[in-house]
Amino acid sequence: MSDHETPAAESEPHPNHPSVDQSDRVLPRNLRQSGDPGIEMLVSTRVRKSPFFHKSFVENDAWRCTVYNRIYHPRGFVEPEDGGPMAEYDPLVNKVTIWDVAVERQIRVKGPDAEDLVNYVITRDATEIGVMKGKYVILCNEDGGILNDPVLLRPEEDEFWFSISDSTLMQWIQGVNVGMGYDVEIDEIDVAPMQIQGPLSEDVMIDVVGEEVSDIPYYGLMETEINGVECLVSQTGFSGEKGFEVYVTDATKYAERVWDPVHDTVVEYGGMQIAPGHHRRIAAGILSWGQDMDHETSPFQVNLAYQVPDDKDADYIGKEELERQKELVENGEYPFTHKMIGLKFAGEPVTDYAPDFWIVSDPQTGEECGYVTSPWYNPELETNLGLAFVPAETLQAETDVPLNDEIYDVELDREFRIHLPDEHAEEAGEPVYAKVSEVPFKPSVNPSAREQAKLNARSEE
Repeated sequence: MSDHETPAAESEPHPNHPSVDQSDRVLPRNLRQSGDPGIEMLVSTRVRKSPFFHKSFVENDAWRCTVYNRIYHPRGFVEPEDGGPMAEYDPLVNKVTIWDVAVERQIRVKGPDAEDLVNYVITRDATEIGVMKGKYVILCNEDGGILNDPVLLRPEEDEFWFSISDSTLMQWIQGVNVGMGYDVEIDEIDVAPMQIQGPLSEDVMIDVVGEEVSDIPYYGLMETEINGVECLVSQTGFSGEKGFEVYVTDATKYAERVWDPVHDTVVEYGGMQIAPGHHRRIAAGILSWGQDMDHETSPFQVNLAYQVPDDKDADYIGKEELERQKELVENGEYPFTHKMIGLKFAGEPVTDYAPDFWIVSDPQTGEECGYVTSPWYNPELETNLGLAFVPAETLQAETDVPLNDEIYDVELDREFRIHLPDEHAEEAGEPVYAKVSEVPFKPSVNPSAREQAKLNARSEE
């Protein structure tokens, strides 16, 4: 072989799809299409069992799980032959469901300087969060990458709880405080949440804790007792449906004492325990950390620009870089290779979790150019839905709308193709049609701050 000949192995397409530009990431995503190899989950003492583990896996027969925040998390109750996740979708949107979400570890920051430290690590203004209130927030690193997107609760003037998504946060906050001198305690507390989600969730909670639960505003908190155990109730959730979360204190001792009356009431209203409703949260445009974003994702890539305020004077981690990115985006100089959009796409219904980031290609060039992060079929809209990263320059060529959150409010006349596994493809080996769609695909019962601003603007037109 001459010095100028290319080895045969190097001339073949690489299985991890290097044609998808990930040059703005230090650690590229693995885009190899390996599928589901049918492996089993090992249960051992290295991963924690939540206080609800026995209820979920032994009594309610969860048949599969994942690991989330180093805790076993139930992800399937109805067997595939009985309808699988789509059978769990029905009670979520029509009745009521209960979820084991103890994986949302509660990281408490408590002390005289709690507000100052929290305000330094989140992008939004912690001073605007009143006692017995909460807010959806993000924490970013100095490069503007999203480290976590928790619900932040403030049960006391000097106390905050980060109800975290799937990334280690406690040690990072502790590390931030090294040398800073904030007078606080930072630790994980023995509190385990459950979610009650669906249109009848308020009826369930009235039966369990009383009529006063109806007075809780969205992201509001209420102290109560359930079966003699102190709990905190919030009107929040991960579904896009009406819902509440119950935070059980001293959960190692009392989680099951609270679970039983709540679960029994859900069943009385025709509901059941299900896995977290990813099929519904995708329709609502709600993001999942690790799938749709990570520490190398900017909020300006994923519909979270509203989390970077114009009027927060206090310094916070990532502020300088995020404000630089914000100015570039507003000036039409988008600083990232890819932007997340919503796609409605053809093919057989996707009725379970995707095992890979499915590849997106541009039908005009044939190039593999992006990937789907969260796909699922929606029965009301009668189509597959997906959140996906596509080249920013392609979007910029199609619209005058800046590539900030406004891009999610328009139906672009732009097509892509998605390379589905054969079981979902219309024709084996051939990609399916996909069209850019407005996000959320299906509105939430309680719209986010950005969505509410959009709705208010439309009502004034």
